[in-house]
Amino acid sequence: MEQANEIEALDLAALLCSRVCHDVISPVGAITNGLEVLEDEDDAEMQRYAMELIQKSATQASSKLQFARLAFGAAGSAGASLDLNDAKDVAMGFVSHEKAEMTWEGPSAVMPKDLVKLLLNMILIALAAIPRGGNISLNVSGDPERPTFSLVSKGINARVPTETERFLNGRTADDVLDARAIQPYFTGLVARECQMDIAAEMDGDDFLLLAKPRG
Repeated sequence: MEQANEIEALDLAALLCSRVCHDVISPVGAITNGLEVLEDEDDAEMQRYAMELIQKSATQASSKLQFARLAFGAAGSAGASLDLNDAKDVAMGFVSHEKAEMTWEGPSAVMPKDLVKLLLNMILIALAAIPRGGNISLNVSGDPERPTFSLVSKGINARVPTETERFLNGRTADDVLDARAIQPYFTGLVARECQMDIAAEMDGDDFLLLAKPRG
């Protein structure tokens, strides 16, 4: 496999930006639609519906952007650490707008930001494994400096996402990355940077994603 860090930095940045834009374009578009209804409609019921749409979509857009800031962005200075409880709040807010529900079991701790980045990206993969909805059980254990992350997705037709299977551990010279594939690829890249081994597999009818320290 070609090592994940061999992708050009500009290509990586562009594809991650495309991914973020893809995630927020829907709620932002819904806000625009709601504003147009407010401008054009005099009916009180339609105006009430438009305000509800705007409020719901604004909350969703904010949750997605806060999540993207931690999962893909710098989120602090080089070498910074992040409060795991803050990451939990952001993650739970993000998942609340998805089809799945999530339980989080882990310590109250400060953790290196790249490990938090890895964990949040693992949540995205766990969600992709149950596109029809279901439940995600997330567990953080071990030393906060060298933790183990375990996520189990339960849902109808849970499966290893195609992009995860192809790109989590790198890519071949013939593999073409796009905005869908870049997220699992980036997850593997972050895992290797953190000296973590990461694997995705089916455990019976459930999807299992595990990251643990090397050695």
